Amino acid sequence: MDSQERFSPGVDGMGPSKHFVISVALSILTIAVGTIGYQSIEGWNLLDSIYMTIITIATVGYAEVHELGDVGKVFTIVLIFFGMVTTTYMVGSVVQFMVEGRIRVVMGRRRLDRKIDRLKNHYIVCGYGRIGRTLCQSLMQGRVGLVVVEKSANLIPAMEQDRVLYLHGDAASEAVLEKAGIQRAKGLVAVLATDTDNVFLVLTARQMAPHLAIIARAGFEDSKKKLLAVGANLVESPYEMGAFRMAQRILRPTVTSFLESAFSSARKDIQMEELAVSAASALAHLSLKDSGIRQKYNLIIIAIKKPAGAMLFNPSFEAVIQPGDTVIAVGEVDNLDQLEKVLNP
Repeated sequence: MDSQERFSPGVDGMGPSKHFVISVALSILTIAVGTIGYQSIEGWNLLDSIYMTIITIATVGYAEVHELGDVGKVFTIVLIFFGMVTTTYMVGSVVQFMVEGRIRVVMGRRRLDRKIDRLKNHYIVCGYGRIGRTLCQSLMQGRVGLVVVEKSANLIPAMEQDRVLYLHGDAASEAVLEKAGIQRAKGLVAVLATDTDNVFLVLTARQMAPHLAIIARAGFEDSKKKLLAVGANLVESPYEMGAFRMAQRILRPTVTSFLESAFSSARKDIQMEELAVSAASALAHLSLKDSGIRQKYNLIIIAIKKPAGAMLFNPSFEAVIQPGDTVIAVGEVDNLDQLEKVLNP
């Protein structure tokens, strides 16, 4: 059960909100019946009838508006009984609504914390603004484990709507990062609102996890050097990336459309994926021509990245697949999944 799930109804099949609505309806009905009753039995006007009904239900002990007949007294006794029952039910419903609402919040937070505690090799995304939210949506489509750290309470509804695991707090706080599982995380993405906040965050994260992969957002060119100096492995500027993409749209529209199609999760006929080669793979130490990747999986190998970082583009059929390599392939999703199982069993 995730943070968006509700508590199951009680044994009576109704939640606290329904009880509250019913109690309000019963109160209105009791007042209406009492008013009509006094008008019919005693012949009083509307205001006197409503006033008598209210003080009777509330049992405040005020004097009667007018002298009551025998039938009116019996009606008042019945009205007092039903008024007390309705009032008790309404008070109980209000208390239940408030208490269970608080319990729902607490239990939902505990479920989130338990899920975060179980995460391993996940990414910590610090900041859930426009860039952070778009980033998280892409990562979730790629089935990447992540937890969001966001300081603004105004963004909690958006995180709950998107069903992301999140922590409400200062991303630069060591206690918050520890709770986000920084020691178990694979990487951290700093996309806070300002470069100053990102610099301090990267510095804190690097001190806590020396081997953590850190990607940071920079709004200004001067901030890139600072972010790299305090420990970021990669610094990206959304403005530069956006400008470069627009330029490529003008210069190479067909190539850009192809790359967008290859990286789009909406298409299943073509995808571009990077696949790690394990030492246990049956294809390790084999050349591309002997691997049968093209024949068995109908995939195109466009590059092989070596462990040292060298990139072999358009590798020849004599290129050998080595453990630790990363194979970049293009083809259908199902075929890519099959190759991934072979390369990294």
